[in-house]
Amino acid sequence: MAELTPPPASIRAVWPRVGVRPLLLAGLLAVLVLLFLLNLALGSVRIPLDAVATILLGGEAQRSTWHAIVLNVRLPRALTAVLAGAALAVGGLHMQTLFRNPLADPFVLGVSAGASLGVALVVLTAGVTSTAGLLAVAGALNNVGLVVAASVGALAVLTVVLLLARVVQHSVTLLIIGLMIGYLTSALVSLLIHISSAERIQAYIAWSFGSFGGVTWGRMQVLAPAVLFGLLLAFSQTKALNALLLGETYAQSMGLRVQRARLLIIGSASVLAGAVTAFCGPIAFLGIAVPHFCRSLLNTADHRILIPACILLGAACALLVDLVAQLPGSNRVLPLNAVMALVGAPVVVWILLRRRGA
Repeated sequence: MAELTPPPASIRAVWPRVGVRPLLLAGLLAVLVLLFLLNLALGSVRIPLDAVATILLGGEAQRSTWHAIVLNVRLPRALTAVLAGAALAVGGLHMQTLFRNPLADPFVLGVSAGASLGVALVVLTAGVTSTAGLLAVAGALNNVGLVVAASVGALAVLTVVLLLARVVQHSVTLLIIGLMIGYLTSALVSLLIHISSAERIQAYIAWSFGSFGGVTWGRMQVLAPAVLFGLLLAFSQTKALNALLLGETYAQSMGLRVQRARLLIIGSASVLAGAVTAFCGPIAFLGIAVPHFCRSLLNTADHRILIPACILLGAACALLVDLVAQLPGSNRVLPLNAVMALVGAPVVVWILLRRRGA
């Protein structure tokens, strides 16, 4: 597998003196704020930016409908995109460093497949084909049946992976085991689809398209703490990740407890990916593309810089893709994963072409 190596020493030595990185991070933050405001202003109904600012500051808008649209529909959606983009980007960065594989992403250990299996068991076996059907399945769970099912599936796979990580000595072996777990759960989903009716399959496919619009303020109280916990855990492993860039053997010679670091890194990435998948569906490509963008933009492999950069750029990319998927000015909405693939697939091809002799 291709290894992720730091940039040449000459580049690392020049950039810190130039002081460009803080400016780039500030630029990413400015872009993120701009895209956040555009997500609140644009859609099937265009709302002026000054009216959006007034609503966010607690004032009264010219039209009462604008107030409801911004606070109850677009603001939760934009915050979800920010959390999901940051979570998947940081998770992808961790997996690429841990497995020394430039094409690894947060779902490489089968967490997404586990969440998909949980949803498939609910949708394809219960016959959910509409919002009313979802309410019936959720029952006393206040219409969070799919979220609970996806969370249980992701947690089950995460538990298996963490148990295996305690006994498996090599990260490459763990990567292969994670891929096999993903194939196994995907095979079970395929069997469920094969024996299900067309209506049930359509309901499952609708979930698999991915969306940032299904998170209400009530669900945000679960999603936000889960993502913030995963990000804090990710920040705590900054030194371990930098040491792992040199290889597990060298990192261990430096005093790093490799197995403990691996557990924490896998745990943080799995929490981030599991939470996003449970609430938003399987969101592809962000975890692969954003870390490479950040490395190229900042010319560094230092995770003290890359993690904040991935948070900002991942959130900005998620907002941009969601804005495009909304088709501002129309009543149509494109599948989020389809738009994400149009952006992410060329990046993956570019990564492959850069690997000489691949």
